[in-house]
Amino acid sequence: MHQPLRVMPIVIALTVVVAGSLLASVAGAQPPRTPLSLEPSGSTGEAVWPAYEAWSRNEDGSLTLLVGYYNRNEVAVDIPIGEDNHMGPDAADMGQPTHFLPGRNWGVFSVTVPADQAERRLNWTLRINNQLAEVEFWANPPYFADPFLNKANGNVPPIIKVGPNGAESQGPLHGVAATYSTTVGEPLTLLVTVTDQPLTIEPERRTGRRRRPPLGVTWKKYRGPGLVTFEAEGLDTGSELTHTFDDLAGGETMTSVTFDAPGQYRLMATGNDVSGNGGGGDQCCWTTAHVDVTVNP
Repeated sequence: MHQPLRVMPIVIALTVVVAGSLLASVAGAQPPRTPLSLEPSGSTGEAVWPAYEAWSRNEDGSLTLLVGYYNRNEVAVDIPIGEDNHMGPDAADMGQPTHFLPGRNWGVFSVTVPADQAERRLNWTLRINNQLAEVEFWANPPYFADPFLNKANGNVPPIIKVGPNGAESQGPLHGVAATYSTTVGEPLTLLVTVTDQPLTIEPERRTGRRRRPPLGVTWKKYRGPGLVTFEAEGLDTGSELTHTFDDLAGGETMTSVTFDAPGQYRLMATGNDVSGNGGGGDQCCWTTAHVDVTVNP
């Protein structure tokens, strides 16, 4: 499922389109602005910028377009699917998140484009705190990357399996790995197995540099109306939880999750290796798996 050719360097950029004239017509509204390039982020009241990461070609000729975001707020914000969070030009919902964590979040979701629409251009529009941002993404040659193989060291994404009998996932692919139902305040147990392969070329270790665990899997909220709390034995309870392993053989993780409000939720499990969050900006190598949960009152 991967393209053997890799083009370097990869250019990553955030494109922001500010539509001041549209919002200026709203009574009492303050026109949105574009932050200065070196302006620090704020605790609240800031924009969320969609970001185009990369694209790759699949074996059947279709394209996978990888998209992330940069939340300039120091807290998580929620933007429901609709006028303020929509894709284009056709389907408003293409699997994008509605829960945005602080800071730069790489390769959060992907969009698959059929082979006969390879030249098609898509866009993602976000608006929050009276600030509008939009990114356009397509098979732009400088953005080509292989999310399934880093040819420099032979690294590949970890393999994730949700549930005891779930299908294996590898790479930042779009889709739902499992569906569950529970009730408000009732813990739901999530089982995830993660494993990885060794590098073909081991990097030199710098003295004094903190060693990153070779393999881990992290749970986060992706969509949903209420608070989500993850818990696991020996780990801190919170809105985000990470299991780590001391070797690439990995193993099974058990995580308990509770919800404080009814509704439809989507959770995201991310398997990561020594490449770090978002592959360190290199677009390889991590794996995402989405889990949908119906929470009843």
